[in-house]
Amino acid sequence: MANLSTKIKIYAAANDVAEVDFSKDVILQDESDGNGAYIKEWNLSISQPTDAQLSAQESAADTEEANNVVRSTRRTAYGDIGEQLDEIYKDIDAWKARIKSIKDNNPKS
Repeated sequence: MANLSTKIKIYAAANDVAEVDFSKDVILQDESDGNGAYIKEWNLSISQPTDAQLSAQESAADTEEANNVVRSTRRTAYGDIGEQLDEIYKDIDAWKARIKSIKDNNPKS
């Protein structure tokens, strides 16, 4: 199950809001009864989503969260940009093969 914040970001993007600041635009709070997070305060120019609208974002949010893990893994495997530039200078074909291998081993959804 995707995080509420991810569902809100996708809902906002679908309604032409590119950025959501969770310290002022949308304030989330965890319920003390263990039922998870809820929207405490909504300060965006678009309508606050209903539970049904947020549930409709579940699949896209799951994919986004999975892809974020892949992006992080790839970033680590790619290494420092300075070292990559040196690698490209020395042997661009070897660099291309290494990057392709990283991408192949860490596919996005």
